[in-house]
Amino acid sequence: MPEPDAAPGRRDERSPRRRSGHRASGGGSGAGGAQSGAPLYGALDLGTNNCRLLIARPARDGFRVVDSFSRIVRLGEGLSLTGRLDAAAMDRTYDALAHCAERIGRKGLDASRLSAVATQACRAAENGQAFVERVRRGTGLNLRIIDPAEEARLSVQGCLNLFDPTADAVLVIDVGGGSTELSWLKRQGREMKTVAWMSAPLGVVTLAERHPEPPAGSPDENARWYEAMVADVSAALAAGCATDPALEVLRTSGRSHLVGTSGAITSLAGVHLNLRRYQRDLVDGLWMTRDQCDAATRRLRDMGAAGRAAEACIGPNRADLVLAGAAILDAVQRAWPCERVRVADRGLREGLLLERMQADRSLTRRRRRGRGRAPSGGAQTEGAGAPET
Repeated sequence: MPEPDAAPGRRDERSPRRRSGHRASGGGSGAGGAQSGAPLYGALDLGTNNCRLLIARPARDGFRVVDSFSRIVRLGEGLSLTGRLDAAAMDRTYDALAHCAERIGRKGLDASRLSAVATQACRAAENGQAFVERVRRGTGLNLRIIDPAEEARLSVQGCLNLFDPTADAVLVIDVGGGSTELSWLKRQGREMKTVAWMSAPLGVVTLAERHPEPPAGSPDENARWYEAMVADVSAALAAGCATDPALEVLRTSGRSHLVGTSGAITSLAGVHLNLRRYQRDLVDGLWMTRDQCDAATRRLRDMGAAGRAAEACIGPNRADLVLAGAAILDAVQRAWPCERVRVADRGLREGLLLERMQADRSLTRRRRRGRGRAPSGGAQTEGAGAPET
């Protein structure tokens, strides 16, 4: 999805609405002003395709975004063919990260409150760690390469308040540039708990590289090309999809839904809505039916690369990737059929922010309780025994 360097204030209000019977978890749109005097926090997500930054202050039920940045860098370009990060791709990405470091400095964000992570491209590349070290030396940013399990968990954390409070099961699909994480959640009491997850080594960049679009293909050729992508993803999913009979009962009874988080899925939603420009407040939280997803996909497939590049919610940088994302969503829907999909313009970055803010609040409460206790025995260091954050 196209995103300006500094998002306008209206779309930056990402504290969630509190709903009856459902615990708010932050990161959504709605009420909840920033806490007075609250420090800034930052989350930087370096993926296979995008470099994205959020800077925010804690709010009553989540956070309020102060600044945001997103740039398509295609760090993983050619990685599936060579096993290494390309020199030009690393230079593009380094420039974007240097820009992030400058914004962080201008905002006065304390480095101790910045969570910066790298995902599949740096995980998979022979020279991924060397690139992370180059970034550290040149920009001061300490990127941490996270594994697929943490990536899936953070994406779920960022999307929690988009779950239908009446649902008994949810499947969260995080479509990245180099991998796709799926998390199955089931209601346990008043909360949703992850009961299974998987990571498929296919994302929009890797899938598009494996299946180049036929130049000026006929409708039949385009359909075969698209179905080949779906089949490729379906094979990867077959090895790891959850087979819990209880989840299957919930799915077939209509008591479950999907949540899709990725630029490709938000772009699909923008096309469905016929938006003349991308509007987060209309896309984030949008419900789409399976038929609506299929119709938007057929429209994108039929218009060709040039037509997709001219679409306001896609643009030339995503024209060759958006159908790969649609194919991934389609394969998931075929493997785990569900009538409703909720579109999420949020995910890993929001999860990073919420997790860090919540950890700091817990540490502060422990310290306050510790100061309030009468001393017994020798002196104790303040905060001793608290987990590192």
